[in-house]
Amino acid sequence: MISLLINRWDFFSGLLMEHIEISLIAILIAIVFGGLVGILISEFQKSAKPTLNTINFLYTIPSISMLGFLIPFSGIGNATAIIALTIYALLPMVRNTYTGLTTIDPVLIQAATGMGSTRFQTLWKVKLPLAMPVILSGIRNMVTMTIALGGIASFIGAGGLGVAIYRGITTNNAAMTLAGSLLIAGLALLADGILSIVEKRWKQHKKNKPMWITVFVVCGIFITNLFVPFQQDTIHIATKPMTEEYIIGEMLKILIEEDTNLKVEITQGVGGGTSNIQPGMEKGDFDLYPEYTGTAWNMVLKRKGTYSEKLFYQLEQAYDKKYDMSWVGMYGFNNTFGLVVRKEIAKQYGLHTYSDLAKVSDQLIFGAEYDFFEREDGYDALCKTYGFHFASTKDMDIGLKYQAINDKQIDVMNIFTTDGQLSKADVVVLKDDKHFYPSYQCGNVVRNEVLRKHPELRHVLKKLNNTISDTDMAKMNDQVETQKKEPKAVAKAFLEREHIQ
Repeated sequence: MISLLINRWDFFSGLLMEHIEISLIAILIAIVFGGLVGILISEFQKSAKPTLNTINFLYTIPSISMLGFLIPFSGIGNATAIIALTIYALLPMVRNTYTGLTTIDPVLIQAATGMGSTRFQTLWKVKLPLAMPVILSGIRNMVTMTIALGGIASFIGAGGLGVAIYRGITTNNAAMTLAGSLLIAGLALLADGILSIVEKRWKQHKKNKPMWITVFVVCGIFITNLFVPFQQDTIHIATKPMTEEYIIGEMLKILIEEDTNLKVEITQGVGGGTSNIQPGMEKGDFDLYPEYTGTAWNMVLKRKGTYSEKLFYQLEQAYDKKYDMSWVGMYGFNNTFGLVVRKEIAKQYGLHTYSDLAKVSDQLIFGAEYDFFEREDGYDALCKTYGFHFASTKDMDIGLKYQAINDKQIDVMNIFTTDGQLSKADVVVLKDDKHFYPSYQCGNVVRNEVLRKHPELRHVLKKLNNTISDTDMAKMNDQVETQKKEPKAVAKAFLEREHIQ
């Protein structure tokens, strides 16, 4: 882990700055808005109970659910992450501001009023200074919590250290996951320590205006930097949380930046895959991403039935007409689904095909990534076709499936035929004897607006036509997941070996 941090510090430092940026903006908004709400409900007591109850209710919503609720309104990326973090930060800010202002000795308030102070003067010169220790305590708790919770931002394509955690899980790189986690913890502890000093100085000096001015200036700089428009000549690529997509994303970045004057920004491992990337493409948040034909047919176009490559022309036409997008650069490998069982299970029951599995499925535990249970061509359709009735199912991150089956937590799971860990796992691949799974040829979906603006991009993407076989992709995945090589290094080595320049 230490070696990784040292060698990849440019990567981690960039994520660290993004994490600080996102967290600071949410914290600043929560301080201003939450502080105002706390003051108002302390002045107008009838509104206190319903306001606090509402904020308490929002606080109980799981973070993933909150992100899912916000995505249709604010899309994916930093804006949604900041909104979610701000909502969770409001409770300690509002509650501590309200508590600090309402627990002041009434005698002091009466004395201020008796000396002729107006309601605003009493609030500004008496109540707020006296309540500040409690308010600062709330800010301190809120800051620590917000920084720690900021890791969820990566799930919806935002930045921050959660990218390292999620990427480490996906690529089976425990060192990267641990490094990202410890950096978040360290940042939260550092912020807590700084605020502890501020809290002590406030108690000693009561006033510290220069400190607050500095905080607001720094936050303002971060906000300005975050919302500065992207460069016009930047291509924004999204990738799913899959090892092979990390590799493909790096290939695209290398080729585009070498062959054109365009800059490439990659949003790696967008949680939810197609379900979150496609809306981002439609809104213009992303310009292109690697997609699979079968997924596009069933999940994006919502077409029924099994997809085959004979339908590719219809797929292209539908994308062009409905979304103003094109398929450019078909890689040549077919990453379709499959089913595996642990070797001991296969041997015990004599399993060779999906139909064999159906006979004993009620005695086995099935595991898959979250979206497999919601896909048109996923769990329900598979069970209907083969008559599966598993004893139970487990939803898990795509990067944890192999660990789960190796640890005997599940007996059966779906796999991708290009999985790097497949050759190392103690499993048997079963035969799809009813040919349930469609074709999943990988290619690039690109917004036509981007192709019209940068026609040179089409030529670059076509360089990758039919350059990667199933075996090539599986080997590259294995290099990242087992040999712990970086996706960028694996991508560069493949391009050089195949003379794709």
